[in-house]
Amino acid sequence: MDDDVISGQRAALSSRALDGLTVLDVAGPWGGYCGKLFADMGAEVILIEPPAGAATRHDEPYIHGASGRENSLVFQYQNTNKKSVVLDLNSESGQAALRKLSRKAHLLIESEAPGVMAERGLSYEDLQSDAPQLVMVSMTAFGQKGPYAQWQGNDIVAMAMGGMLYLAGYTDTSPMVAFGEQAVGAVNVFGAVAAMAAVFEAEESGRGQHIDVSAQECVVMGMENAVQFYDLEGTVRQRNAGEQRLAGTGVFPCDDGYVYLMAGGVGGNRFWPDTARWLIDEGVPGATSLTDACWLDTKFLSSKEAKDRFAEIFIPFALKHTKAALQSKGRERRIPIAPINDTSELDTAQRQHRRYFVETASSAGVRLRMPGAPYMLSETPWALHHAAPVLGQHTEEVFLAQGFSKEQIHVLLMSKGDIQ
Repeated sequence: MDDDVISGQRAALSSRALDGLTVLDVAGPWGGYCGKLFADMGAEVILIEPPAGAATRHDEPYIHGASGRENSLVFQYQNTNKKSVVLDLNSESGQAALRKLSRKAHLLIESEAPGVMAERGLSYEDLQSDAPQLVMVSMTAFGQKGPYAQWQGNDIVAMAMGGMLYLAGYTDTSPMVAFGEQAVGAVNVFGAVAAMAAVFEAEESGRGQHIDVSAQECVVMGMENAVQFYDLEGTVRQRNAGEQRLAGTGVFPCDDGYVYLMAGGVGGNRFWPDTARWLIDEGVPGATSLTDACWLDTKFLSSKEAKDRFAEIFIPFALKHTKAALQSKGRERRIPIAPINDTSELDTAQRQHRRYFVETASSAGVRLRMPGAPYMLSETPWALHHAAPVLGQHTEEVFLAQGFSKEQIHVLLMSKGDIQ
C-alpha cells in the first residue's frame, strides 16, 4: 500500500462525523446531554451560560465532595468538548448576540419553560426570520402547548406522570423511581435523534424547523407493552420487582452476588429442558423432577408452588458457584443466564478491549474517568478532545470568530448596550 493511500486513511480516521456543524446549547435543566452527543461527534457546540453559570454546575455529586461551579460531576460529564460563552439572555445585548450567533448556526437546543424564549424575542419564529436554516429543539416536561404545558416538572415528575414510576419498585411498597434520572436521559436522546434528522432535512430544503419534545411522552415510550395491555385488555400492569413472575426466571443468589436466569417463560419450551438437563448433569438433588410435563405449563410456572420448588433445587446449587462460573456453564448450554454486576465490576475485559471508559481532567487538574460512547464508527470515530469548559472560557474566542469587536464583547459581558 503506497504512502498516499495510508495518509488518506489516517485523515479519514482522524476526521469527525459532525465536523462543520454549529450548535448553540442554551444551558437549561433538560438539555445538557443532547448537546454533548453532538459535541462528542465533532460539532462545534457553544454552551450559552447565564452570568451565574448553568444550573447543572451546582448539581451533586461534586469532585472530592468540594462544592463549586467547576466541581459538579454532572456538569463535567455532560459538557465535554463544548465551548462556554457567557450571555445574559434577559438583556437586550445578550438577546441580540444570540440572534447574531444563530445566523451561522445549524441547531439551537433549549429547555426553558414554554414562552420564556418568546418573551426574550428568541422564539423559533423570531430566530428563523434571520436564520431560515436553523433547527430549534425545545425540551420540556410536557411540551410547548396543551393544558399541562405551563406546569413545572423534573425527572421524578415526568417518571410519575409518564407511568414508569408506577411500574418501578416492589409489590408491597410504594413506587420507586429508577436511578439516574432516566426521564432526563430519554428526553435528551429523543431530542438529539429528532434534531439530527431535522438538520439533515434542512441541508436539503434550506429550511429549518421547530422540534417540540415532551419528557412525559418520552417516558411513555419506554414502558414496553404496558400501554397496549391496557388498551387491548383493560389490564394495568403492576410492579413485580423482587418477585419472580415465573419459576426459573428471575434473580437468584450465588456465591458472590446474584445472577439473572431465564429458564421459563418466553423461551420456556426451548430453555427449560436445557436447564433441567444442566442441573441433572451437575447431580443437583431433585433436578430430575424438573423434566415433568407440568414445568412446560406457563400457568403452573406462575404458581407459588412451582417457584418454591425450583428455588429449593436451584439456589443451593447456585450458592456454591460464582457469577462467572454460572454464566460460563449456562453459556456452554445456550441457557440465558447473566451476572448482575455492581459498579465495581463494570470495567470488564470486554469494555477494556473496546476502550469504553475514557479519561480527562477537570479545570482544576483533577483526573476524571467517565463513560465514552457505546458505539464505534469505523471512519469518523467518537473522541473526547477536551474536558468541560470553565464558565465563559471561550466567550472572546467565539465572538471574535463571529465578527464581534472586543468593545462589543466587553459590552456583552457587562450586560448592557446593543450589538447589531
